[in-house]
Amino acid sequence: MFGRIWAIALNTFREAARIRVLYGILVLVAGANLMALVLGQMSIHEEQRVARDIGLAGISLFGSLTAIFLGVFLLYTEVQRRTIHAIVSKPIERWEFVVGKYLGMAIVLTILVGLFGLAMCGMLTLQGVGVSSAVVKAIVLAWFEVLTVAAIAIFFSSFSTPFLSGIFALAMWSLGRVTPDIQAAIEHGSAWIQATARFALEIVPDLHLFSPSGRLVDSATVSVHGDFITWGYVGLSALHALGWIAGLLAIACLLFQRRDFA
Repeated sequence: MFGRIWAIALNTFREAARIRVLYGILVLVAGANLMALVLGQMSIHEEQRVARDIGLAGISLFGSLTAIFLGVFLLYTEVQRRTIHAIVSKPIERWEFVVGKYLGMAIVLTILVGLFGLAMCGMLTLQGVGVSSAVVKAIVLAWFEVLTVAAIAIFFSSFSTPFLSGIFALAMWSLGRVTPDIQAAIEHGSAWIQATARFALEIVPDLHLFSPSGRLVDSATVSVHGDFITWGYVGLSALHALGWIAGLLAIACLLFQRRDFA
């Protein structure tokens, strides 16, 4: 079983590595870091803050968009090209195929986040800021966010078209990033707004956990620019991500199992 899943993951990795869009995203991230250098020089005594803000925002934004792109197209491409017929005719379960696809995507995204992080660390070093443990924790949190978004994209791709899957995944990612605002709507909104907000909180992962600046943790405001959260917080956020990833993949496997490819 593990051999079959790993074979699919490696094939997915090779397929993703041939997508030229990924190299364009790397160029965009490099450009964002160069822009951070310029904007940092234009700011007054805020060079470090600007550099970290833009670097971490680039990892979260471009990493999540890449995860949505890969999750939407890599699974659907097998169906569109009808290669799925040859795959399912072999002694391999459909759930193994879905899990293998996700694992291959996770490898690609891990490499991309690593490259994004190295680019940001290089930019910080050029500014004479250095790389603190707070920055490392922030990059790890961004990595878990990207992996969670990839699972969201795989989930929608298991039963929908690329266009609709992309729209749904993007909407779910956007809602997950503004969970504190949704919580505020529950506390201060009207009855129907409260009901809608509660429903939204139940069906979307709390992606704001992975970008916690400005959020209250243990009754204290958290910021990447000051005393950052502990590794314990990172561990709890990772468990949150792994729970959502496991749940979304399980549902995706069930839906893909029932899908008719005739």
